[in-house]
Amino acid sequence: MKHLVGKKISKKVDFMGDKVEIKKLTVNEVLRIQEATKNTSEEDQINTLRVILRLAVIGADELSDEDIATFPLEELTSLSAEIVKYSGMVGSAEGN
Repeated sequence: MKHLVGKKISKKVDFMGDKVEIKKLTVNEVLRIQEATKNTSEEDQINTLRVILRLAVIGADELSDEDIATFPLEELTSLSAEIVKYSGMVGSAEGN
C-alpha cells in the first residue's frame, strides 16, 4: 500500500459547457475544507467555495478571487457539489 501514497485520482466533469478535471481530495484537504465550513456568513461560504475549487480543480490554483468571481455562482456551486460527492464528503460540506 505504501506505493500508493501521494497517488492522485481524477476525472473530467462538465463545467459551463466545457470539461474541467477534478481530483479526489486527500484526508488533509477534506479536513481543511471542513474547518473552512465552520463559519456561516455569506462571505465565508464564498471563501469556502474558493478553497474547494483551488484544491480540487486542476489549474484553479492559478485563478485569482476576481477570476473566480466572473463565473456564475450556480455553475461554481454545481462544480463544488460534484467535487464534494467525488471526494466522499457528501453531507459534510453541503448545507454549511
